[in-house]
Amino acid sequence: MNKQFAKRQTSRVVRLLDHLVLVSICLLLALPLLGREKDAAQYGMGLIVNLPFPESEVSQVLDDVVRDGIIRGSKEYNKDEYISGAEVVSSTKVFPPWTEGGKVFYKVRMRAIDPRNFKNTNDVGTLAVRYVVQPQGDKNTVLRIDALFVEDFRHGVHASNGSVESEEYKDIHDRLDQISLMQEQTAEALKEKRSKTQMAPSTPPAEQAVAPADAAPAAPTVAANSSQPDIAQPKKPEQTPAQTLEQRVEDLRRQTERVVKAPGAALRSAPFHTASTLTSLPAGANVLVVISTTYWLGVETHEGQHGWILRDDLEMLP
Repeated sequence: MNKQFAKRQTSRVVRLLDHLVLVSICLLLALPLLGREKDAAQYGMGLIVNLPFPESEVSQVLDDVVRDGIIRGSKEYNKDEYISGAEVVSSTKVFPPWTEGGKVFYKVRMRAIDPRNFKNTNDVGTLAVRYVVQPQGDKNTVLRIDALFVEDFRHGVHASNGSVESEEYKDIHDRLDQISLMQEQTAEALKEKRSKTQMAPSTPPAEQAVAPADAAPAAPTVAANSSQPDIAQPKKPEQTPAQTLEQRVEDLRRQTERVVKAPGAALRSAPFHTASTLTSLPAGANVLVVISTTYWLGVETHEGQHGWILRDDLEMLP
């Protein structure tokens, strides 16, 4: 009995060991598959975000972004911060034709050398970023960003790990925030300007402050006391309120208005050099300053157009 019991126990242990070995082999075989699934989830996902800005503003910012010549979130050498030398194109073979509507923008860098944050890159090729803008009503916009790298010789396609898409989106969002801030400050400045304009008529007219009938009898009093040596000489008449108001208006005008220097200046959509040019202002044109920053001034033209001009391109009124 004891031998039979021991034999049965040994058989159970053997079967258990067989199961454990089988499970271990399955796990070892599954690990590469799990790694590939994780890898696939990290690369090639792109970025899709809903922005609380109208399509016109997002497209305006994207037009500036694709022209800045920079691809963020990647680099060719360790010392670099980004990849420069990118160009604007209307289409590229890196991506298939877009057929889902909206506006499409491309930024391409040719002959990129082993760009970082792309899967298994070790060659020279074309790095492309695609931006798709689709309106969602009047106030919202869906933005999609994808980045790919294609080798020149083997034509292998390498997906981004999301770094390029994230950094490009951050730059776009920062520019949209700047435009939103400019609009808020412009609206506030215009509101304050209208408030001052409405208050101006309430200033007492000059004729209310001047009283010729009361001033005439005062002359003999001054003459009668003029023999006293300790009495100070009469002061010069003070400016009338009308003159004071006129001077204040002129001072305010000199503080808030500027003149465009020769040979002229570009009125830009946002306070950075790569922003699109709204119009070109000739030398001598007057503008009203509504926002002041270290290097840029937010201004309003006589035609009511708002934009940004470099501070160095403007001068005080003569």
